[in-house]
Amino acid sequence: NRLRKNPSHKKSVEALKQSYRLAVDWLENDAKNQIASNSTFKWKNALRSYEKINHMYDEINRSPGAKRVIPNPKNYYSKLVEMKENAAEESYNAGINAMIKDTREDAKAAYYHFLDVNEFQPGYREVNDMLSESKFKATLKVVVEQIPVPTRHRLSGNFFQDQVESYLYNTLRKYEFVKFYTPEEAAGLEHVDQHLKIQFDDFTVGQTHLVEKAETVTKDSVRVGEVKLADGTKMPAYNTVTAKLTTYKKEVVSKGLLSMVVVDASGENVLTHRKFNGEYTWIAEWGSFNGDERALSDAQLSICKRKESPPPPPQDLFVEFAKPIYRQLTGSLQNFYRKY
Repeated sequence: NRLRKNPSHKKSVEALKQSYRLAVDWLENDAKNQIASNSTFKWKNALRSYEKINHMYDEINRSPGAKRVIPNPKNYYSKLVEMKENAAEESYNAGINAMIKDTREDAKAAYYHFLDVNEFQPGYREVNDMLSESKFKATLKVVVEQIPVPTRHRLSGNFFQDQVESYLYNTLRKYEFVKFYTPEEAAGLEHVDQHLKIQFDDFTVGQTHLVEKAETVTKDSVRVGEVKLADGTKMPAYNTVTAKLTTYKKEVVSKGLLSMVVVDASGENVLTHRKFNGEYTWIAEWGSFNGDERALSDAQLSICKRKESPPPPPQDLFVEFAKPIYRQLTGSLQNFYRKY
């Protein structure tokens, strides 16, 4: 990279002269030792070493300054075809052997072996079918059961359930070996691994508290007029002003408790059980006064200009207290399923 910018960079010229031959020798010896070994992936490992030599070949040819230092860089492109065939065969066999063990972790290993096969030789034997089969066997299959909000509350939890489903089926897709199913989708599966159950254990919407406060407020040194002195001079007159202030504060509290349970396929072993609280308080303040307005602070006067307003509909309050619950739930789901 430095020689691309400055073909005469002395330190880079010397470094390339000394290091290139050492690097090629080391990689060639490593490749030869791999091929002579009994390693399961000797062709794959040897191939990686030759690919590094080829990468250096390409980089030198892209740099006129480097090309002057190494006019004839080495490459092994002619060897790659045969080596890729051998590497594809050994990875394919490793994938088949892993599949025979018939465990989820071995199926995951097999999937990566088959990916290597497709890299070395796309479409090798039945590799595409084996990729699909190993991926399916390696995938943790989770049935999601979201219990609806009881109809007696005349509230809908659909928005919450839709958000959760979107998170599971979209955001958590980054976990390649975990897949979530609705109960209807899972009906076509031979087996599932887990059941994820989510439901509101309890909630209260619209619990109202009203606080009324009456007080007398005063303010000193308020100009109330003028006085005429004996010499005819007028001076401002100051006095204390008073007002009777009544304020009202209405709090509408809504809160709930959500339960998340993950059990294994048998339903007998609980893998995790978490509960999440959420609360939302809607607040309204208003007031009135009798007396001198000037006795009030700006904040008190602002309150007196307000009128009593109705709280949001119960459905909106439900949405608000469910927001912190959703954040806790999704964080917990991410932490739990990242290990799979």
